[in-house]
Amino acid sequence: MITCLIVEDEPLAADVLTDYARQVSFLSVVKVCTDAIQALELLQEKSIDLIFLDIHLPGLKGLDFLKTLKNPPAVIITTAYHEYAIQGYELNVVDYLLKPIEFKRFLEAVNKVKTPTTQPRKETLSIHSDKKTVIIPLNEILFIESQKEYISIQTTSGKHISKYALSKIEEELNPEKFFRVHRSFIVAIQQIKAFNATAIEISGKSIPIGGNYRESTIQKLEALFK
Repeated sequence: MITCLIVEDEPLAADVLTDYARQVSFLSVVKVCTDAIQALELLQEKSIDLIFLDIHLPGLKGLDFLKTLKNPPAVIITTAYHEYAIQGYELNVVDYLLKPIEFKRFLEAVNKVKTPTTQPRKETLSIHSDKKTVIIPLNEILFIESQKEYISIQTTSGKHISKYALSKIEEELNPEKFFRVHRSFIVAIQQIKAFNATAIEISGKSIPIGGNYRESTIQKLEALFK
């Protein structure tokens, strides 16, 4: 069971989150706090696995509150303001939900917390390329392209080819930093320079957005960059 704390000063929004959480069998709402100070006091008393955190709280704002926590639980941002998305992801939040929140998006977010790991996320990716093991820092990856039974990993310093399934490499990557935009492409969020309804630009290359990925990709991009 994942214990949850809802930090939300709008009664209607708090009621929606509470109702959604009650519909999910693995969530248990411990308390609803209307400001960050209440939340901080509760965190000192109880073990909490997940916080639903509004940004615009009275007094101490949500992101400022998050910065004060030395070992924060998993955090899902809930807000009507998309302009804080990048800052939220820099603080390693699990997801960023824009109000009004649909139950489908709520479920997608909490499912990311369903199987928490005690191991820190890897900062490198190891692949077999050119008869040797190559260790690639994740922050150097621009995008990954599927080429039949191979993948091409384009980095800031060059390209690596490896016999690997794109779906398998996707499972190993942090979804807060990488996401799939086409059946043949995974992109690094921090490397995106521009986008429109059909393509993303990274390091001068236009990467197509697949039809089956378009709606989710555009929603995520707009939340992150607008």
